[in-house]
Formats: sequence, structure tokens, C-alpha cells
Amino acid sequence: MMKFNRALIVLAGLTLFNSSAWCASEEIQVYMDEMNAPNEFGLDIHTNYVTSGSHLPDYPGAQAPAQVLRVTPEFSYGITANWELGAYVLTSNGTQTDSTVDGEKVRLKFLATKEEGQHYFWGANLEVGKVNYRLNENPWNGELKGIVGYRDERWTFATNPNIAWKISGPVADPASFHLDSKMAYRTDLGFEVGMESYNEFGPLSHMGHFDQQSQTLFAVVDVNVHGWDLDLGLGRGFTAVSDRWLVKAIISVPF
Repeated sequence: MMKFNRALIVLAGLTLFNSSAWCASEEIQVYMDEMNAPNEFGLDIHTNYVTSGSHLPDYPGAQAPAQVLRVTPEFSYGITANWELGAYVLTSNGTQTDSTVDGEKVRLKFLATKEEGQHYFWGANLEVGKVNYRLNENPWNGELKGIVGYRDERWTFATNPNIAWKISGPVADPASFHLDSKMAYRTDLGFEVGMESYNEFGPLSHMGHFDQQSQTLFAVVDVNVHGWDLDLGLGRGFTAVSDRWLVKAIISVPF
């Protein structure tokens, strides 16, 4: 057990500081061990805003990243103690467009049962969604997200190895790999401070060239206010294809 914990901490540290995450999406989050109880509903509001980024679209008709506000409600339902169903509604507002609905996604999340006193956790999340053309040239896409982590009274370490692929669409888009990680420390005041890293590795067939992939590092604060969980972050991109500065928030609404 101690060897597993040490290996997990080393892995989280390497992924946090080896490189720095990617362009703003509708959901900037590291998945951990949160799970709705059976028959319990949940609502998270994901928001992010690119304060400094490119004003040029990636392809004709795409939405340029700079000064775009994304607001994504995420509805969830606990099916059993190990399975959770979720659905997203993607919206955005930019300097060149009015507020629009950009698409919908659904997910199915699994978390292994924890034994009493167990600090490590693992699971997976499968996501399928359809988005409009200005977000992706291919409307239907999928993602499989691994969930591995460790949490005790003070420290949290988590990493998500992710594989994303095209389900249908006119443009060739090979399956790609990216890695999201989080390290946080719980203070004596009850809130957590930490760092999150979002790192693209490129297509599975030829990963590498990290300077040509999006790499972003966030400073984050997690706090609970009268039952409301708030995750606040300030992010900095470190490659030419990354958003330069962006802010994010996740608001978990109590039921």
C-alpha cells in the first residue's frame, strides 16, 4: 500500500510540473472521487473565460478563443453507489457572437467501492456528445477518462489519462491522448489550495511535439460556503497554441 501511495504521488507531481494544459473547453476539471448517492441529483455550473488568447479561428467558421465566456450546466444522478449518470448543456458568449447553445453531452461515471480507511480511489468516465460546427468540425465525439487518485485529511492527488476520438464527421481526426492532474492541500481554515495541469500529448499514433500542443497550468482554491462547493482557478498557457490567460469556476449547487 505504501509503495502504491508513493508511486501515485510521484505520478501526480510529474504530470503537474512536467508541462503546463490546453485551450479552454466547456469543462475544465480533474475528475476525482466525488459521486452522488443512489437516487441523488446534482447540479454543477462550469464557467470559464479566456481573458487573453488568439483572435484567429482554428478553421473557417470556428469560434476564436479570445474573450469567450462558456457556461455549462452539468446535471447528474446517482444510479447506484458505483455508477453516476450526467448530462451537459454547452453555451457560450463571445465578442463576435451572441449567447448560443453549442451542444449537448452525456456521461457515465464509475468509481470503485472504497474500503473503510482507504485513501486511494480509481474509476472511469465515458462521455459522448454532439456540438455545433463552430466548436468542432466533427459533430459527434467521444472521450474515455481514467480516474486515479489519493486523498487523505490534508493532501489530494489525482490524475486523469484521457483518450478522445471522433465518432462521426467529415474531417479526419485520429484518436488523441491528454493528461489532467491535480494536487491540493487542505489548510487549517478548511479550504484547499493547489494546482491543476491540463496537458495535450497529440494523436495516439505519434505523440510528442509538446510545444505544438496546448499546455496550461492553474492555481486553484476549493472552498465550501454554506453547503455550496466552489472551485476557483486562474490559468496560464505556456505554448503558442494555448490560451494565454483564463479564469474558471465550478459551482456545485446543494440540494
